[in-house]
Amino acid sequence: MKKTLLFLAAIVLATPVFAQETEKPIPDLISFETSHQGTFNKVNISYKAISGETFLRNHEGEPVAALWSTAYLKNEQGQSKRPVTFVFNGGPGSASVWLHMGVLGPKIVQVDSDAKEDDGAAPYPLIHNDLALLDLTDLVFIDPIGTGYSKVIGKGKEEDFWGLTEDSKSIAQFIRMWITQHQRWQSPKYIIGESFGTTRAAAVTADLEKGGQSMAMNGLILISQALDYQGSTSEHDIIPSYFTYLPSMAATAWYHGKAGQGKTLKDFAEEARQFAYNEYISALYKGNLLPDGEKKKLAERLAYFTGLNTNYILRSDNRILMSRYQKELMREEGLTLGRLDGRYLGSEGDWAAANPTLGDVASYAIDAAYTAALQSYFAQELKTIVDRPYLTSNGNIGQKWNWRPVSKDSYWEPAFVNVARGLGESMRRNKDLKILVANGYYDLITPFFDAEYTFARHDIPMERVKMTYYEGGHMMYNHRPDFEKLMADIRDFLSN
Repeated sequence: MKKTLLFLAAIVLATPVFAQETEKPIPDLISFETSHQGTFNKVNISYKAISGETFLRNHEGEPVAALWSTAYLKNEQGQSKRPVTFVFNGGPGSASVWLHMGVLGPKIVQVDSDAKEDDGAAPYPLIHNDLALLDLTDLVFIDPIGTGYSKVIGKGKEEDFWGLTEDSKSIAQFIRMWITQHQRWQSPKYIIGESFGTTRAAAVTADLEKGGQSMAMNGLILISQALDYQGSTSEHDIIPSYFTYLPSMAATAWYHGKAGQGKTLKDFAEEARQFAYNEYISALYKGNLLPDGEKKKLAERLAYFTGLNTNYILRSDNRILMSRYQKELMREEGLTLGRLDGRYLGSEGDWAAANPTLGDVASYAIDAAYTAALQSYFAQELKTIVDRPYLTSNGNIGQKWNWRPVSKDSYWEPAFVNVARGLGESMRRNKDLKILVANGYYDLITPFFDAEYTFARHDIPMERVKMTYYEGGHMMYNHRPDFEKLMADIRDFLSN
């Protein structure tokens, strides 16, 4: 009995200590400010860079997270109406390094434009970005909680930020705080997001309309959009995905000389679109109701567009998964396609595998260069030295991510993520909200045809949407001609 009482007493005494240990310390805010000068779009700009933390707070006003951002602000009087653009990447679990060091920052890393050379090992070329947008807008690069240097503090928990709605609320809170701190409520406001960052952009836009501090965005720039995940999830039995990925397969087969030879890329892509809409989609929904003769004819047409063997397509039941396409198109050459960018080719040891075995060559061919360039740039140019690692990506986030679009106490059955209709509603509440959608022909993860399919059927005012296309992949700016075209298209969008 005495031992039992001692055991219970130990539990009582230990409980408060355990609770204190789970609460993370609240550090002093970290911020670094440096002054710079550069020529952008032939305009000489004097600007400052502010790289540091902003405390996000709970309903009681207590700090629960330290969100890291890097802002570039032009030095001039009367900034209250100068445009400001908020930038983030996707994942979920990715920092803003890709847009920051790949296309929009004052300095960018240079990788092989033709997607033929791996980035190898250091050193990597870091060059002045003469096309950066600082002559038109201030830029704020955001690293969501758990990425970059951003972290949970105090009573905050990862689950408070790692979810579809949780993430958008935290980014909306940061944007309001930043705008208030810098007295920019009268500034035109834009968001540039890439991949899941486009999902976030639509969700944040809707959140900014709420909360008693309504903020209307002027425009969204969606790079490699992912608004409705049915069309960008290549898995069995998701019928729209077989349809939406087909034109990207055709474009990639054209690029590698496996299909469409003698035709231009645009003409061949358009031919694939028409086949997908007028023949393929109806056949997919008929399934085994389709007679064997029609199945064979369909396989021959798919072979014409994809460059794959007709018998292989028939064995696949006329339904080609993208992960298999990556291995199958160049199997005879012993090469595997990149997923983020179908131009990239990787050599893998297991030629017989159905799917890629080394990961995505379009990712590992460039990620070391981006990571090293940002670390070097932060330390040497922005004088930003922090005693914790900058996470360009965090795989733990995706594993723990809450995709529920409703609160935990609300009834919900699993469904594909879809923020497209919400974006249409935001556009109808805000007559000035315009959208630029940037699509890569060789993007094999968020296909360009899915963007068209998504925007065509979610009650979106299309007169305020502009679609642009590039001969690159998910990160089309890695292809220098597309880098220049993308920046010209963004400039035109911001200027008009």
